[in-house]
Amino acid sequence: MEYKNLLTKVEDGIGWIIVNRPEKLNALNWQTVEELREAFSAFAEDDAVRAVIFTGAGEKAFVAGADITELVALDEDKGRDYARKGQKVTELIESFPKPVIAGLNGFALGGGTEFAMACHIRVASANAKMGQPEVKIGLIPGYGGTQRLPRLVGKGRALELILTGRTIDAQEAYRLGLVNAVVAAEELHKTCVALAKEMTANAPLALGLAIKAVNKGLDKPLDEALEREAKYFGRVCATEDSVEGTKAFLEKRKPNFRGR
Repeated sequence: MEYKNLLTKVEDGIGWIIVNRPEKLNALNWQTVEELREAFSAFAEDDAVRAVIFTGAGEKAFVAGADITELVALDEDKGRDYARKGQKVTELIESFPKPVIAGLNGFALGGGTEFAMACHIRVASANAKMGQPEVKIGLIPGYGGTQRLPRLVGKGRALELILTGRTIDAQEAYRLGLVNAVVAAEELHKTCVALAKEMTANAPLALGLAIKAVNKGLDKPLDEALEREAKYFGRVCATEDSVEGTKAFLEKRKPNFRGR
């Protein structure tokens, strides 16, 4: 499928989704958000895609935030709809049944931080900058920032970042647990690919159910979350990949997973 503001491709089982508005520092206008929904939905249904790398075009930005020209026209009702539509896309990414890796190649501010937080893994280049600066223009995060940030870094740290609107560098983001790794800019592509390949060597159904177990159990009481984990464990025990995986382990060979 062709997109106006995205580049997509599939290489060696890895789907790439690249925000392609470098002249705007890959800022999110509504068309881009809608195209992200379409691209992730398409990759979810594509059996050739085993993992997704989500990044930005150019060397300056992953996503530098929202396109401010669209925000000035929002009233209360339009603002609520604008936020909910974007939230649905971040929910799609977070619940994606295959690993999603964000490659943060520069500025990831506002909606950029929010979309990154929806991804399962975040790898930042050394020049990356993150933050939720919405209060500086009289707004609050609207694509999940007030909810996902405290879940990742804790309530106190999240409120500090949100209420100051402060921008932090990649090393600070790593120290807070906001990103999984920081690498040199020239190593970002290679690092994301290596991580994706390490994950896609594993059983696809197991990956999807592991993601689902973590997401569904995170805010549940432990006993409920453990019950859900047991349910999903039972489900994977009934798969052909489970039989193949245990058999390959005992036979000291690499498993041949088929996703069934």
